[in-house]
Amino acid sequence: MELAELYTAQKGLDAEIQELHHVTYESTFHERMLALLVELGEFANETRTFKFWSLKGPSPKERILDEYADAVHFFLSLGIAIGIDHFQHEFTPYEGKLTDQILGVYQDVVDFTRNANAETYGTAFHAFLNLLPSLGYNEDDMFAAYKAKLAVNYHRQETHY
Repeated sequence: MELAELYTAQKGLDAEIQELHHVTYESTFHERMLALLVELGEFANETRTFKFWSLKGPSPKERILDEYADAVHFFLSLGIAIGIDHFQHEFTPYEGKLTDQILGVYQDVVDFTRNANAETYGTAFHAFLNLLPSLGYNEDDMFAAYKAKLAVNYHRQETHY
């Protein structure tokens, strides 16, 4: 799966946000990192994988993908901030529990926050993208969710969200 198209789309949104809010990648790097961690938490919450105390199942696919797309936005934006404009990913099966897989993504993102470079970024983004098949979703689902959220995010900028 090649993500160059999404990086291009994200650059456009980021440029609009930078112009409207007078910020740069550098001035908002830590905010983007924290936003990514928050979005990962919101995504995990919708999967409900960790809620051993509840009998309620996961949220609908569209809701989970919406939260997933939020995290994709921040992964792309952070990649752009460190000079990445394309990314090649091949899905690798994960045999363990979804909870453990999500915890692994968190760990990889924390490693990236401590040492923001292409290697730690790639490790974290690959781990995150590998969540898709564990949820029964595919790259078409992710691309559609990203593009839908991109439209929402542009609308939010236009309406001073």
